[in-house]
Amino acid sequence: MNIPTTFDKRPTIELVRAFGERRAVETEALNQAPASDHELLDSYSETVSGVVEKVGPTVVNIRTHHIDRASRNGSESGGAGSGFVIAPDGFILTNSHVVQGAARLEVTLADGHQYDASLVGEDPETDLAVIRIHVSQLVHAHLGDSKAIRVGQIAVAIGSPFGFHQTVTAGVISALGRSMRSRSGRLIDNVIQTDAALNPGNSGGPLVNSRGEIIGVNTAIILPAQGICFAIASSTAEFVAGWLIKEGRIRRSWIGVAGQTVPIHRRVVRFHRLEMDHGVLVAGIEPGSPASRAGLREGDVIVAFEGEPVSGIDELHRHLVAKLIGIPSCITVIRYAEKLDLVVTPLELVQNNHRN
Repeated sequence: MNIPTTFDKRPTIELVRAFGERRAVETEALNQAPASDHELLDSYSETVSGVVEKVGPTVVNIRTHHIDRASRNGSESGGAGSGFVIAPDGFILTNSHVVQGAARLEVTLADGHQYDASLVGEDPETDLAVIRIHVSQLVHAHLGDSKAIRVGQIAVAIGSPFGFHQTVTAGVISALGRSMRSRSGRLIDNVIQTDAALNPGNSGGPLVNSRGEIIGVNTAIILPAQGICFAIASSTAEFVAGWLIKEGRIRRSWIGVAGQTVPIHRRVVRFHRLEMDHGVLVAGIEPGSPASRAGLREGDVIVAFEGEPVSGIDELHRHLVAKLIGIPSCITVIRYAEKLDLVVTPLELVQNNHRN
């Protein structure tokens, strides 16, 4: 058996040469000038900075002036909030609770210019309002598709907390599909939860995605919790803003019942093959209302509207939309153990009337 007494040195020589070349590259890199701040920004910082550069110029500070009617000399009190320009001819979207009851509105743009504003319309049911300043060719924000956002993606909030203009906070979308009560008592659906820090004065400002599109209108915080903040979804805001600009209000329908959510006995659910095990107990009926004319009675349990299940009072609210005003509609109730279909014609909900 022949045992080799030599070995091939070429692989070893190649490794030494490669190592030397790598050390030379590293030494050259170390000798280069330090990277600039821009180069050191990571992708997250670049994203947030880009969003602020794009949307920041559209964000405004809103000062409200209220007349104290209890005061003999008619003294004024003030408040503050945020908003953002949604059209180049001066339309600004904000929260209803920011401008509600204000005798005078004052808007400060991102460039520091101040203008008096007028109220175009508000909708306390969704806590949204549109105001206007008479200035043209304004930089305006674009409403994105809130239905396309995902939990965990970047969310940037811009506003004027405590009067500090153009304050930026960033976080993520914490949850989708939340519901919360408006000040009128009606449930607001599809609310976005975020951990982007909000404070008093942020209300009405935009919640923005990484592309610089508005995905929500910042509206509420939970105190003393940290990182639990809410925004009205842009899909809701776009619909409401359109109607407010067009008519100054949102039209909703009304049938005239006072009700509460109650469970339905399992035997009744099985017997009638109901899709839900809860319904709306009719606790009261407005005299002369659509419900009264339709033959609803106290003690009936509403289980469906136009063939769609109704599991509670909030579900009934969702069905009573503007397109049903004056339109005969089928309402299904359980009366004792009997299932009945009645025809009700909803009327328009008048302002300050929050019954069903």
